[in-house]
Amino acid sequence: MKTGQVIFQPSGRRGEIPEGKTVLEASRILGVGIESVCGGKKSCGKCLVRLESGSFERYGITSNPDHLSPFTEEEADFIGKEEREAGFRLACAAAIRGDLVLFVPEGSRTGAQVIRKDAGQREILLNPAVRLFTVTLRPPGLENPKADYERLAAALKDRFGIPQPAIDYPALIALPGALRKGNWTVTAALRMEREILAVFPGEVEEVYGLAIDVGTTTVAGYLCSLKTGKVIATGSIMNPQVAYGEDVISRITYVIDQPDGLEKMRGAVIDGLNRLIRTVAADAKLSPADILEVTLVGNTAMHHLLLGIDPRPLGVAPFTPTVHRSLDIKARDLGLLTHPAANVHILPIEAGFVGADNVGVLIAEEPYRRDEISLIIDVGTNGEMILGNRAHLLSASCATGPALEGAHIRFGMRAAPGAIERIRIAPGTWDVSFKIIGEEGWRPEFPITGALGICGSGIIDGVAELYRAGIIDRSGRFRTDLSTPRLLLNDGKPEFVIAWPQETSLQTAITISQQDVRSVQLAKGALYAGAKLMMKKLGIDKLDRVVLAGAFGSYIDKTEAMTLGMFPDCDLPFVSSVGNAAGDGARIALLNRDKRREAEEMAGRVEYLELTLSPDFQEEFMAAMFIPHMLDAFPHLPSKKTSPG
Repeated sequence: MKTGQVIFQPSGRRGEIPEGKTVLEASRILGVGIESVCGGKKSCGKCLVRLESGSFERYGITSNPDHLSPFTEEEADFIGKEEREAGFRLACAAAIRGDLVLFVPEGSRTGAQVIRKDAGQREILLNPAVRLFTVTLRPPGLENPKADYERLAAALKDRFGIPQPAIDYPALIALPGALRKGNWTVTAALRMEREILAVFPGEVEEVYGLAIDVGTTTVAGYLCSLKTGKVIATGSIMNPQVAYGEDVISRITYVIDQPDGLEKMRGAVIDGLNRLIRTVAADAKLSPADILEVTLVGNTAMHHLLLGIDPRPLGVAPFTPTVHRSLDIKARDLGLLTHPAANVHILPIEAGFVGADNVGVLIAEEPYRRDEISLIIDVGTNGEMILGNRAHLLSASCATGPALEGAHIRFGMRAAPGAIERIRIAPGTWDVSFKIIGEEGWRPEFPITGALGICGSGIIDGVAELYRAGIIDRSGRFRTDLSTPRLLLNDGKPEFVIAWPQETSLQTAITISQQDVRSVQLAKGALYAGAKLMMKKLGIDKLDRVVLAGAFGSYIDKTEAMTLGMFPDCDLPFVSSVGNAAGDGARIALLNRDKRREAEEMAGRVEYLELTLSPDFQEEFMAAMFIPHMLDAFPHLPSKKTSPG
């Protein structure tokens, strides 16, 4: 029977599907939730998916329209000409005829992704770049015919000491109407006291800004009052670019391979940002035009793709970015649907793969103000690390890949309702307890029948627990001599049952396989090796403090992570999770202009270490593949049963 490799984004689920099956059937086989109100009868139009055409070297496949059955009359009832040209199909009508990459839009997904990028609780000194100034002007007359702008500028100087600010073009056009509607009392929104962005009739007290973290996998936004500093709405989406590759290398490769690759990816992320802007504004009962300032962070590849800068130099040594310094760009020039005069401040980047998101983490955590040695790990598809203290700071990046977020794992999925997020395995009996997102209790005490897969935190728990329970050895190999029905052989390869078929929605058991363990070892080995090389560079042999940052880092069990060997030994009370520190850094820069100068200074002070060029990297990486490590001791791990070997 001929099959096609079908990959669904943004969930990352994939598998071999027999040709002739519909995309909707494939989604059910792979546990991808797609809306189908009519049950697949082609009468509701809810199961829209988008075919991604092109060569996807990351997956080793080519996806094109010929790999789906021809467009049908039923689909024409729901899909217009433009959508059809963009690759949209009904999942219930399109049959598989070859390899495919398919993107499931948010509106077609049955279970919304759980995107964990909440704003952190941080004290931020309020000093925003955009402030409001209310003035009352004397009406013009024949004896005083001074022009409107000059009259406004004079009033701002007389009352607030602001000398001759520039005025943005849309504000200039709106000025005469605002003055007369406000009976010569207006509120001017000024940026850095140098430029008038907008003029409102009468007295206005509130002005708003938006901090955005553009991650490789997820994008988060924090809408803030620039008067009080309060977060008034938050929102997050999957980065639409995942349709073109799950990590930065695959996206750079897509730009190299496809003539319109850069245009497609820039368009995708701008569309996603505008969707996010509309959502957070609506949640706060505001208009997108009420947003007068934006700060933005992202890794270097996301930075370049957002700006439409060719990222290809980032893909080859010496991995040179186009610009290091921070940037200020009008939102209208980027295509962002905020107030047309809004400024977008993009924090500086450090190096080829250590970007503005890492600078955001720096100004949020401030290791440069501490004496103790801190290791800060922003855990994600692209792992970024900071090591040091006030005397010396290093930064580095390592391609952990998407395994730690559930991709490249047979039953892996991103965090969504139905994903197994916590796992415990009892040594000796090898009984399994697990918890899924969306349910309060643990199985078996709490009956669960709807598990769909395992997300990143569950993968880390699962592999660490397999080791602690003696099911795999230090090298990651399964022990095949164990007497338990949970240990299966699939084509001669071992796998361990986490959830039995009756506990899932897949009609099959959810397992962790030998290949899954290897994928996790590769990811965690890269992180650990990077940390060790940074420690060698600083001449230190122990850590005082470990900080797990990032949305994913917030949900990692620190004991399980250290058991696995994601980072070197540290006293567990001094291992903490701080949430989305990059997003917090963007918010700090939004609310305090002085922090922007600090970000610029610190980005220049941090020494970047290119791990791939280190002659010791391969040796450190191979040692770090062991669980928790081939040689290093972990005296601070709890004294529980460890696996043999």
